Amino acid sequence: MAKLAFITGAASGLGQALAWRYHLAGAELALVGRRPSVIKSWAEQRGISPDCYKIYSADVAVVASIVAAGEACLRQQGVPDVVAACAGISIGVDTAERADLDVMALTYATNNVGTAATFMPFIKAMRQRRYGTLVGIGSVNGIRGLAGHGASCASKAALISYCESLRLELRGSGVQVVTLCPGYVATPLTQGNRFGMPFLLQPQDFAERAYRAIEAGASYRVIPWQMGVVAKLLRLLPNPVFDRLFAGRQRKARQ
Repeated sequence: MAKLAFITGAASGLGQALAWRYHLAGAELALVGRRPSVIKSWAEQRGISPDCYKIYSADVAVVASIVAAGEACLRQQGVPDVVAACAGISIGVDTAERADLDVMALTYATNNVGTAATFMPFIKAMRQRRYGTLVGIGSVNGIRGLAGHGASCASKAALISYCESLRLELRGSGVQVVTLCPGYVATPLTQGNRFGMPFLLQPQDFAERAYRAIEAGASYRVIPWQMGVVAKLLRLLPNPVFDRLFAGRQRKARQ
C-alpha cells in the first residue's frame, strides 16, 4: 500500500521539493499551501496524476485554517504515514522598529505554532495506529543567533526544542519525530540574502537527503552535514570570539 505524505509549504521551496521526492517514491500526496492554484499548476506541469494527490488550501499561521486542512485530509485520504511541516518564513528584523514586532509575531505564528498545529490533527490517530512520522524543519540558524536574524534564529531554536520535547512525549507510542535542520538552500526564502551562503544546496538535493533521513528514522539531522560541523564549532566559540568573527556581517533584509 502506498504511503501518504502530508506536506505543508507545497507551493514552493523545500515543501515542493520534498513532495516531488515522495511522489517519485510512489507515495500519495496531501499538498497544503496558501496558493492551491500554484500547487495544482506545478503538479500538472510535473505530470502527476490527479489520482495521486489532493490539495488543501491553508495558512499555517492561522490555527483554525491548518487544523481544518489536517482534519479534511483524515476524512478524504486517511491517516498519513509522514507529516512534514515545511511551511516557514524568514524575514530580517530590527527590534528598534515597531513594525518588526509584528513580523516577529508572524514568524512565531508560522514557524512554531504553525508546526504544532500541522501535527496536532494526526497525533491521536497515529498513536492509535502505533506508527507515523512527524517532521519539523529547524535550521542551522537555530543553533546560534545572527544580527538581523532575531525572529528567524529564535523561532528555529524554539522549533528544535519543541520537536525534541514532542519526541520525548511520543516515545514508545510508535510515532517518530524527525527534526531536520537545513543549512542554505536555494529557495525563494534565501534569494534576497546579501551575505555568503556556504554549502548552498539546490532544493532537490536537500529533498533527497531529507527523504533518506526521514525514512531512516533519524531523530535529528543537519543537511548538509558540513553545516552541522560548522554550527557545532560556532556553538563552542566564546561569545567575545563569536562576536568579533561576525562583526560587520550583512544583516538579513527587513520586510
